[in-house]
Amino acid sequence: MKKVIFRHSTSRQLLLSVAFLFSFSVFVQAQEQTAQDSPAPAEASQEAASGGSSLGDPGAGKELFNSLCAACHKPYSNSIGPALNGVTDRHDMDWIHEWVKNSAALIASGDSKANAVYNEWGQTAMPAFPQLNESDINNILAYVEQPKPEPKAASGGPAGEAGGQGAGGVSVNVILGILVFVLAILLVVLFLVNKTLRNFAAASGITIPEKPKSKPIHKAFVENQFLVLVSAVVVLLAVGYFAYGFFMQVGVDKGYQPIQPIHYSHRIHAGDNQIECKYCHSSARTSKTAGIPSLNVCMNCHKSISEVSPETATEEYSKEFYDKEIAKLYDATGWDPATRTYSGEEKPVKWVRIHNLPDFAYFNHSQHVSVAGVECQKCHGPIQEMEVVYQNAPLTMGWCVNCHRETNIRIEGNEYYEKVHEELSKKYGVEELTAAQMGGLECGKCHY
Repeated sequence: MKKVIFRHSTSRQLLLSVAFLFSFSVFVQAQEQTAQDSPAPAEASQEAASGGSSLGDPGAGKELFNSLCAACHKPYSNSIGPALNGVTDRHDMDWIHEWVKNSAALIASGDSKANAVYNEWGQTAMPAFPQLNESDINNILAYVEQPKPEPKAASGGPAGEAGGQGAGGVSVNVILGILVFVLAILLVVLFLVNKTLRNFAAASGITIPEKPKSKPIHKAFVENQFLVLVSAVVVLLAVGYFAYGFFMQVGVDKGYQPIQPIHYSHRIHAGDNQIECKYCHSSARTSKTAGIPSLNVCMNCHKSISEVSPETATEEYSKEFYDKEIAKLYDATGWDPATRTYSGEEKPVKWVRIHNLPDFAYFNHSQHVSVAGVECQKCHGPIQEMEVVYQNAPLTMGWCVNCHRETNIRIEGNEYYEKVHEELSKKYGVEELTAAQMGGLECGKCHY
């Protein structure tokens, strides 16, 4: 009898290696997690320094600054007035208190510093704030005198966090690597076991029967005429279905999302700041088209807003990105934020239109917005959540017809509609009429 060589010792060593590697990786990740959770000494000292300001309470000062001062001042850059960071180094505290409470009286008294500031900033009058006491002013100064925060490094995002850390601080990539390694070891073990069994069978004189070769599947398919006929019918139906769907999508631009020459975030303007849509698209109330806002509408706010707050930035769009887009607006309008003057050299902005209708289709924004009271989101989707605008609805004829069939008309304050509604409601036997029942499906309403 021949001696059989057992090969399980090799697999046992490999499995022990895997266990050691896994334990080592868990230990290293736990150490890294502990190091990350412990605050750095510099950060702790910085937090202690910011919390112990000698001027006042920065938190209370921030609220006062945003409500009273932010229209004309910024902490770290010039606006209508000068940057306030460092003002306590440039002027005495008593002088600052008098200036804030009544700057006009201080100028009229002949104070040289007050007149110098007044003339330097184009003799722009500063409102008086007699309601502020010294403690309130000190709180504002404590807020503006804080060191300018350093821009945060872009994080890896949700996907990066999910991919970087798993449960208990163990990297998911490490776990996946270990699993792949274990699977590779199992394949090697199975190969060795198969080889050992075949050698054992050969040594014992056992013949392993071979599987009979079956007929190729393509030959079996061709010989079955019924299966060929059914397959041909299915293929023809599928081709017809997809061809019809393809041609029906011609001219339908749902999901169209072009890149604009100046990045404009509806999420920030309509969402975070809750700016009314018709403030920018004012013609939607009175005309056929909503119109493209002129740049002077943008400058109504951005003459004083040259940069965004750090909280506005996202993982995809940094603060520096938004600030550069505001700089593009200044370049197009010829606005110089340093001198706060227009150069007169304007550049056209070639906006890319997103929502288009065929020339033979008539749509009136004022009829829908002012008369029917349709919300912008009804056609344009959750515009207040869009960072980059896209076409939300297909804007096809069927889509419009379905809306007319489902939407009831508004008759409040409209004597004409009240009279028509009374007559048609008797005709149809309903209490409320849809736009379709009021003639909204007549061809001449939209095609002319």
